Amino acid sequence: MNTPAPRALIFVGDDYEDLELQYPRLRLLEAGCAVTVAGLDAPGTKYHGKHGYPQASDAKIADLNADDFDTLVVPGGWMPDKLRRYDEVKSITKAIADAGKPIASVCHGPWIDISAGIVKGVHYTSTPGLTDDLTNAGAIWQDAEVVVDEQHRRVSSRRPDDLPAFMAALLKMLHA
Repeated sequence: MNTPAPRALIFVGDDYEDLELQYPRLRLLEAGCAVTVAGLDAPGTKYHGKHGYPQASDAKIADLNADDFDTLVVPGGWMPDKLRRYDEVKSITKAIADAGKPIASVCHGPWIDISAGIVKGVHYTSTPGLTDDLTNAGAIWQDAEVVVDEQHRRVSSRRPDDLPAFMAALLKMLHA
């Protein structure tokens, strides 16, 4: 009996951290996952990373349903600060968390988790600049390469150099 490939959603928007989107996207594809990169605008819209790397979206976030995904990856950069202002971003993030599916956030990615109201009591790491934001929202912050909160199904990391540990932890959780 064949098990269907896990389905991953990755948010995209201008000023995403290039490696924090591209490395997880490629590792998920390599692991046999179906990956959907979604932004605020129509499918095919090209967004540019902080370092200029273009990424076309596969879908519009407002058109998606949390039930269609097994995990969410939230890259960092300045993108999360912009996306967290939109109800459709917060609602799909919260729905994925409420369904007990893994959410993996790196660098500034937890800004979206904070705005979605899903960090209270959850263990996180992030770029040090989000320490106060996460702590004030009720998260338990620590400075580590990767933090895995099994109970809440979260994986978080601080920066691009942490991506190998970040993806190893996410893939382990996704295939558990």
